Amino acid sequence: MVDTTLTAPLTLTELETAVWRTIVYADGFDYPMTAVEIHRYLEGLPASLAEVQYVLTHNRQQSRFANYHTLPGREEIIRIRRQRETRARQLWPHAVSYARLITRIPFVRMIAVTGSLAVNNVTPDADVDYLIVTEHGRLWLCRALIIGVVKLAAQRDIILCPNYILSENALRFPEQNLYTARELSQMVPLAGLAVYWKMRRLNEWTARFLPNAAGLPPTAVSPQPIHSRLQTWAELPLRTAVGGWLERWEMNRKIRKLETAVPAPSEARFTANQCKGHFHTHQQRAIQTYREKVMREA
Repeated sequence: MVDTTLTAPLTLTELETAVWRTIVYADGFDYPMTAVEIHRYLEGLPASLAEVQYVLTHNRQQSRFANYHTLPGREEIIRIRRQRETRARQLWPHAVSYARLITRIPFVRMIAVTGSLAVNNVTPDADVDYLIVTEHGRLWLCRALIIGVVKLAAQRDIILCPNYILSENALRFPEQNLYTARELSQMVPLAGLAVYWKMRRLNEWTARFLPNAAGLPPTAVSPQPIHSRLQTWAELPLRTAVGGWLERWEMNRKIRKLETAVPAPSEARFTANQCKGHFHTHQQRAIQTYREKVMREA
C-alpha cells in the first residue's frame, strides 16, 4: 500500500499537497494533467473543481502550459502527451469494435478498456488492454473463445490484450493501493454497465485514495448492452455437464501452461475465478517510482 505519510514541501497546505502529489504520480507516466483530470484523480482529499483550479493558479510547485500542468522543468512531456493522444485516437475505434465482438461471446458479462489507452497515453506500439468479467464457472472456457478474437485482430496488426479476466463472484480487488485505485477509477466500460457499477461498489475502498473519482466513468463512451438472445442460445449447450467438463479441462491445461511462463517477479495470478496475465511488475514499479519522486521533489 502506498505510504500516505510521505513528505511534501513544507509550505504547502493540505489541498496544495494533494494537488502536488497527483501531479507527481502522473509524472511517472510522462503524463501532464488538465485541471479537470487533477480534480478527478486528486489524491486522498475531496475538493471541488474550483478549489483545485485556485490552487493550480496560485501555487508555484507546478508548471502550467496550454492547460496542462506538470512538475517544474518537465514541460517536455506535454509534447509526448499530444503525440500519444494522436495514437490513442487511432486505436479507440479498434478497441470499441473488437469489444463489441467479445461481448457476443458466451458468458461475457462486462468489458472495459484499462491501462494506457483508458487515459489516451499510448505509445506507438501500444496494445489494447481489456478487463473482462465472465459468468462464474465458465471463465476459462470464455477465455479460450476470447483468444479467437485476439488472433483475428492480430491478423490486422491490432494487438488486443485481455490481460485481466474475472468471474462475477471475484470482483473485489485484494490490492488496495493507489495504483489499483487509479486503474479501477480510470477504466472505461464498453459493455456490462451494471457489472461495472457492482465492481465499483465492491471496491469502495478506492475512495480513500481518490474520493473525487467515485462518480461516473471517466469518459462519455456509451456502454453497449450485453447478453443478447443469440448469446443466450449459444450458452445453453455449454451449461451442461459437458460444458463443465470442458471448463475444468481448459482451466487445468491453461493454468499449467501459463504458470510455466510466469517470470519472477510477477504480478500474474491464475485461479478458477481469475486470469490475471500481468507478467511484469508494473504496479510495484509505478508505486516505487512515485515514492522516489515524492522524496526527491519534496
